[in-house]
Amino acid sequence: MPSLFDWIAAARPKTLGAAIAPVAVGCALAEKISGKLDWTLALCTLGSCGALQIATNFFNDALDSIKGADTQARIGPRRITASGAASAKAVNIAAWLMLAVATLLAVPLFEARGLPILFIGIPSLYFCFGYTGGPVPLAYRGLGELFVILFFGLVAVTGTAFVQTGEWYEAAVVAGFQIGCLSTVLIAINNLRDVNEDRQTGKKTLAVRLGVGFARTEIVTLILAAHAAGFYWFEQGWPRAFTLPLTTLPIGLFVAWRVIVEPPSRGHNRLLAMSGAQLLAFAALLCWGIVKARDVMP
Repeated sequence: MPSLFDWIAAARPKTLGAAIAPVAVGCALAEKISGKLDWTLALCTLGSCGALQIATNFFNDALDSIKGADTQARIGPRRITASGAASAKAVNIAAWLMLAVATLLAVPLFEARGLPILFIGIPSLYFCFGYTGGPVPLAYRGLGELFVILFFGLVAVTGTAFVQTGEWYEAAVVAGFQIGCLSTVLIAINNLRDVNEDRQTGKKTLAVRLGVGFARTEIVTLILAAHAAGFYWFEQGWPRAFTLPLTTLPIGLFVAWRVIVEPPSRGHNRLLAMSGAQLLAFAALLCWGIVKARDVMP
């Protein structure tokens, strides 16, 4: 019988920043542009995104074990299914329950904004499962990074701002790209750490397909791209939205240096935690920079 701690660990708390960050930034943009924030919609959006993230993690835990991708040689954090603490059936049921929670919390969003929420929500629900399962599992085809940057970056930020205002904004696309890049760093480090195990079990991530050198370059590029895109805010007259998040760059540079000099190992778990912290700090400072900007962007 799995303990409460087992279930909390299976939810992978270190990755939940990927659900919190885009919602916070989308809400900050909406409040700045429209002058108001609907807290009910904000909390429902946050809860729904969080449930989607946890569902994805549960499906990944169960299906990786079933497919043999998680083995005794695993150097990442303990998995609840592979360790035998819970059955794959139980973890799958928990994942479907989290999808149900996400759907229920999205009902007020649909009532507020109509069909666009379905166009965003239905693919999001499917790919929580389709990331690891289904006929074309994204994680096994080297498409995991694309999924994260799209759904936990661009879609999440622009969608959150749309829920609040009913409008789509260029600024939300830029912010979504920034948050998406730093969220994708998490999965890229995860894939680099597990490259040897994934190669043996047939899980063809980008790190497996293109090699360790590519994976390291990918991580460095994502970190730098997130900050470079901040020049947009400077050009638009919101300099704090560029300079404040820039203070987190030393964390990213340290992570980049360590992934270059350190072979894939358990040490990458620490880098994963640091990248999660950078994501949250970056998002918080970006929100601050947006809210404290002098004028509404033209």
